[in-house]
Order: sequence, then C-alpha cells, then structure tokens
Amino acid sequence: DTGRYIRAAYVPSQADIAVFEAIAAPPPADLFHALRWYNHIKSYEKQKASLPGVKKALGKYGPADVEDTTGAATDSKDDDDIDLFGSDDEEESEEAKKLREERLAQYESKKSKKPAVVAKSSILLDVKPWDDETDMAKLEECVRSIQADGLVWGSSKLVPVGYGIKKLQIQCVVEDDKVGTDMLEERITAFEDYVQSMDVAAFNKI
Repeated sequence: DTGRYIRAAYVPSQADIAVFEAIAAPPPADLFHALRWYNHIKSYEKQKASLPGVKKALGKYGPADVEDTTGAATDSKDDDDIDLFGSDDEEESEEAKKLREERLAQYESKKSKKPAVVAKSSILLDVKPWDDETDMAKLEECVRSIQADGLVWGSSKLVPVGYGIKKLQIQCVVEDDKVGTDMLEERITAFEDYVQSMDVAAFNKI
C-alpha cells in the first residue's frame, strides 16, 4: 500500500523524521510517492519532537540481519580529512631545515675564523760582485736593506768563485703572492756599484 508510511504506520513517527533528515533534497517529481511523503513529513517540522516512537540512527531501521553501513562513508571521509601525521611531518621538516641552517652557519663561521693558508717559498740567492776588490760586507748590507711585506732575510755566507772573487749566497723566505724573484733581482741589481748579477740557486715551496 503506497499510502502507508515507514514501519506500516499511517501517522508519521520518529522513523520518518530520521529518514527525512537524512535526505539532502526533495525526491524528483517522477518519484511522486516519495515526494508526497517528503512534503507530508515536512509539514510536521514544528511537531517532529512530539511524534511517536524513539528516534534512532538511520541504519537501525530495516531488517535486523543487515549490517549498518550508513555511517561508513561519512566516517571514511572524516578519516581522510584528519591528517594525523601532516603537522608532525611539517614540524620535522621545519626542524630539519632549521638544523641544517644552524650547522651551515657554524661551518661558515669556523671557516671565516680559520686563518687562510699563505703560500710561501724558500729562496737561495747567489749575488755576484764585479771583482775581488768589491766590499762584500757593504754588498750584503745593501741586499739586506731591501724590505718588503712578505720578505724575510735569513742566513748568508761568502762562497769562493775563483780568482779571489767570492759571491754572496743569502737565504730568504717570501710570500708568493707578495714577493717574486723578478722583484728581488730588480731591487738587488739596482745596487750596481757592488752587484754584477743575481741568480736563483735554489727555490723551494714551503
């Protein structure tokens, strides 16, 4: 009988209200019985609390041996909406990023404080006089008078070269970026009253 309502009752009950509230919109016009029922129950909007019966979950109505799955979709959707780990991942990501930045800053700080390695060389120079009458003490004094940033003079000695002539053999340490052999030769041979020539006897990186 299409005129009956849910649970074979002619008077609307809480079961009707439960179904009514579960429907998002009125049934289409081609389902005229369902539409008539919908409109009829809607007319009880103000009296729905006083209708007979006990209102239950929608899935509780129907055959007793049928599993209630009406809330499954909603529960699943709710579970999808809840990001149980997203915030933690984001926090971990932010923490990891912060840690990397701190370590990088520490590395850069240590790197900037660490003194740069200065390339140096040890050079042995042979400085030859004009003849055996050249004042070798004065010649050495002239050589040592050459001062430059990155130049340190070391030990020296006179080495015989023949015919009574001796050459000055003198050690020096230079910073490669500041002092070169060309500069040393130019400055030493500038003392032309005493110096005939200058040669590099040995050159070693330190």
